[in-house]
Parts: sequence; C-alpha cells; structure tokens
Amino acid sequence: MSQTSLKQKKKNEPGTRYSKESLDSEKRRDSEKSGIRLSTQMRHAGTPSHSLRCRPMRGHPSCRRCLCVAGGTSPCRTTHIYIHMCLLWEQGQQITMIRGSQEVSALKTNSRGAFVGNQWSRTSRSPSTRPRSVDKPRSRNSSLKVGGAAMVSAPGSPSPPAPSALRPPQPKPKQAITVAVSSRALFNMVDDRRIYEEEGLEKYMEYQLTNENVVLTPGPAFRFVKALQHVNARLRELYPDEQDLFDIVLMTNNHAQVGVRLINSVNHYGLLIDRFCLTGGKSPIGYLKAYLTNLYLSADSEKVQEAIQAGIASATMFDGARDMAYCDTQLRVAFDGDAVLFSDESEHIAKEHGLDKFFQHETMFENKPLAQGPLKGFLEDLGRLQKKFYAKDERLLCPIRTYLVTARSAASSGARVLKTLCRWGLEIDEALFLAGAPKGPILVKIRPHIFFDDQMFHIEGAQKFGTITAHVPYGVSEKYNP
Repeated sequence: MSQTSLKQKKKNEPGTRYSKESLDSEKRRDSEKSGIRLSTQMRHAGTPSHSLRCRPMRGHPSCRRCLCVAGGTSPCRTTHIYIHMCLLWEQGQQITMIRGSQEVSALKTNSRGAFVGNQWSRTSRSPSTRPRSVDKPRSRNSSLKVGGAAMVSAPGSPSPPAPSALRPPQPKPKQAITVAVSSRALFNMVDDRRIYEEEGLEKYMEYQLTNENVVLTPGPAFRFVKALQHVNARLRELYPDEQDLFDIVLMTNNHAQVGVRLINSVNHYGLLIDRFCLTGGKSPIGYLKAYLTNLYLSADSEKVQEAIQAGIASATMFDGARDMAYCDTQLRVAFDGDAVLFSDESEHIAKEHGLDKFFQHETMFENKPLAQGPLKGFLEDLGRLQKKFYAKDERLLCPIRTYLVTARSAASSGARVLKTLCRWGLEIDEALFLAGAPKGPILVKIRPHIFFDDQMFHIEGAQKFGTITAHVPYGVSEKYNP
C-alpha cells in the first residue's frame, strides 16, 4: 500500500488523528504481511538444487539470499543475488523472478527516488538487484568483479584467478580445425605420473587435489598451442567474423577431480581452451571423432597408436630444449615426407629391397602422385588458412610457415614429391632434401614448434638438438622400429 493511499485512508476515517508515527506503524505491519507472501512465492519458485532460503542479513530480518554458494553446491548461474525486501518495499518497488530464464528484473530507485538502470552480467545475463548502499566494503581478496558479476570467495579460500583468465565460454566455430591435446602433452606432468605409477590412483588424486592451486609447467605441446592461438588472433584481425579457426580441446583420461588444477593452469597462462574431456581412467580415443578432431597430440604412444588405427591424424609428443627461442609471431610446422605426408609405399621398397630399387621405382613413377599419409589433412588445413592471409596481401607476413624436411635426395626421388604436392593443390613454403644427412642441424635453424616424423631414429636425433618432435607411428616404420 503506497504512502499516498495510506494518507487518504487516514483522512477519510472519522475520529482518527493523522500522525507520522501511525503511518510508519501501519506501513511496517503491511510490509511484514507482504513479506510473508513474497518469501513463500520465491521459496516455491526455486528448485531443490537452487532455492532462496530465510536468512537475516545485516539487521534486515525480511531479506533473503541464495545459499547455494554458501552450501558449496553452486549449480546455477544466479548464485550471487541478494533480495533486500525491506528496502524494496519502503521505496514502493516491485520485483519479478523468472526462474526458467535465470533472470531477475527489478524497477529500482535510489534513496532520493531516482530510477537506477540495471547492471547486467555478461556471464549469467541477469541484472543484479543488490542495492550498493547496503553493502559494506569487502577486502581485496574476498571478491572479484568480472564482467559485471561479483564472484565471492569463501573466507580462507584462495583468491580467484586473474580477470584475464576468467571469460565467458566462446562458441565453437562452425568450421573449426580441432586440435585435441592431452594434459601430459600440454603440461609437464612427469612427477605426477611417477606418483600414479609408484603409489597408485588414490594417492595420485589426493596429490592433485592438494596441489590444485600449484600451476603446472609447460609441456612439449605448449608452445605449439600458443602459436595456434596467435594465428587465430591474426585471422580475427583480418576477418572479424572468421569461423575457420583452430579450436583446442584438452583431452585426458584423468578424473574430474584433477580438472580444477588443469583449469587453473590453463587460466594462468592465458590459454584459450574452453573444451575439456576428462574420462576418469578410460581411454579418451573414443571421443576424438565426436569432437571432429583434425589432429591429436599425446604423450602416450599407445593412445596415439590407437588413434592412428581409428583413422585420426595423431602423434606422440617429445619435448625439446626449454631455453631455445621460438618465434612468437609465426607458427612453424615441419613435416617428414614418407609415412607422414605421403603413404609408406616407397618406404616399403626402400626397407625391403634397398635404396637402388627405391630410386628406380621413384623415377619410373615420377608422374604418379603418391597416396596420402596421416598428416596430409593437417597440411591442407594449414594451407587453407595461409590462403586467407595471401588474399589480404599478407604472404610475406603470414603467421604460418610449413617445411618439408625429408631424407630423400632431390636428384633421384625429389621430383615425385613435389609433383604430388602440386597435384594435391598444396603449397609447401620450404622443401629441404637431405639425401640421408641428419635432420637435427637443419631443424635447429628452422626452430619449428613441432616436427612430425615416422622414424624414432630421426626423432631422437632432432631431440639432441633441442627440437620439439612428434612421432607418427604409421606404416612400415612400425615394423622396423617397434
């Protein structure tokens, strides 16, 4: 009942003396009755997992707050909404709660009766109805404002991540190039793995929970992922609505309890990884096709072999020199030829009949394109993105550069390789034919973020020079290099 109507009622009642005290008393009784009705409606509007429960707040016995966060459940988005009913009723305001859309709207006025606009959260898409005049200043470590939404930490809990790491989830681009990376490839988890192997799963999980705020150090795929993100940023500069981007998925067989430490580490380094797949001890390979994976990188050779057999381009990651300087403005990817970009048909001849037969075979079939290998599709993806930069006259400044580093000889067997690439409609920026010479010294000059090869002999040789390598267990090389 408004103050004006209350005055009118008092004036019309015979024998009743109008006074400010009687008005205030009447208003309080009316507010308490309305408060009972409104609190009942709101309690019925909530679900079992999200309810507004009675809780006196700072001397306001009629106020309510959501206790999901206080209880540790936090199942919904509107977790920090405070409804100060006594203030709302005093100012004659109305509140409407829509539970299905997670929206709370209120017609708000300040203490002087002026209307105040709603403040919307970019994450929950719901306005805050908590009057600022009631709040007491919080300590710097107790709350963090991100995108207009207050994120409150419980007393004694660690501070939230930096604002740059907290962002609303980005929608998956329709034409994304999905690169799935295991946690052990993205981060250095050698010590964690040792605890798992020596002390068992329970001790491993206990260790991860205890150290969930200890940031993991970078692993072999870390620099590669950072370079992919730089390409995305450059593409968005030239094409603001571009959908053909790299989409990183963190895929691991860790249990969900380990996810907090992984999330904290991802946010710490500013990695744009929103899609996680934690399979709780089971192999994640079955999810690769569901994620439409274009490339899978792991530190587990058995899982990589399983993915290769499932027809997914995959490689086992090995770390390089940590003090080596890698280019921050250009993604550099180096490929071996046979059994990586191309099939292993020529490799079969070289292994079974020797180099002379191999040279004769390549000369005879020089004009016949080689069949595709497991990484041909990824080279196509890189080439497609390169052409987008070329279309903007950015060929010399293109943030992607590809290399073919092969043990083939240019004179005797190189022509078939180049003609095959031309027939496929693919460009390679640099082709280096080494004629059997070690690849390590050449790779040191290139400093690729990743080098794909099918033979462990070349992988180990490149590792000695500090190169980040990726072993592709495909074809005849597995027979001779088990």
